[in-house]
Amino acid sequence: MPARPPAQTGRPRIELIADEDHPGGVMLVMDAVRQSYVDLDDPTYLDFEYIQFFASVLEIWRPGPLATTHVGGGALTMPRYLAVTRPGSTQVVLEPDTELTDLVRQQLPLPRNHRIRIRSQDGRSGVAALAAGSADLVILDAYDDGRVPAELTTAEFIADVARVLRPDGLLLANLVDEPGMRYIRRVLAGLRTRFADIVLVASNDVLKGRRFGNVVLAATDQAFDVDALRREVVRQPFPAGVRGLPELLGSLPAGRPFTDADAAESPEPNREGWRIR
Repeated sequence: MPARPPAQTGRPRIELIADEDHPGGVMLVMDAVRQSYVDLDDPTYLDFEYIQFFASVLEIWRPGPLATTHVGGGALTMPRYLAVTRPGSTQVVLEPDTELTDLVRQQLPLPRNHRIRIRSQDGRSGVAALAAGSADLVILDAYDDGRVPAELTTAEFIADVARVLRPDGLLLANLVDEPGMRYIRRVLAGLRTRFADIVLVASNDVLKGRRFGNVVLAATDQAFDVDALRREVVRQPFPAGVRGLPELLGSLPAGRPFTDADAAESPEPNREGWRIR
């Protein structure tokens, strides 16, 4: 299927742009930030670094179909990927932006035999409506004007995600932070209140504090095979690193969990010098 031409939405904050260098590739740009990339010919092609980190964690976690809840839809990159790589997976996508959803449905058709349901709900209320123990996997990848909404990283929301997950379930979160990782410290503190093990994956320049950028956190009550994850991540075409929980606790000063009383969005991005990747 050829890539679609850029879509005209009547609202400049949403654009679909065909990738002239990669047939089938389409970029979703929202709020002047590259938000999603999909390959209409091959849903297993993952362009963004953080999406490849998601795939690396899933590769070492467990095989088979997954009951998955996505907090944030975008162009549905991960739902497409899971529909193909984990056939039989049931997927619920919580995406409150109905204009975005309509555009993606019209311009970027989903794979055959998918089991993806899109609900026009925000992440907080959408997760609250889910049954306990209904998901193997929750993926948090939600942005509003380039920032992670404050209500999606509080201890209360994390507790609700833990309620929705099965005992061996997994939370994957795409977040961003500045050098020093003050925001990530507080999210990590919240995750530690509910999950036994946590790993962090990011590009080396983000880990070394050289730039603002994406950080993937994965949390579960099962122990991660950190060495296996490192072997997966090193296969990526860019320098990246993995930090297990002992390393995180040793390298990042202790933080205080965000709560509903003092919630905060992720740091404001430098739109000239940062793109989600």
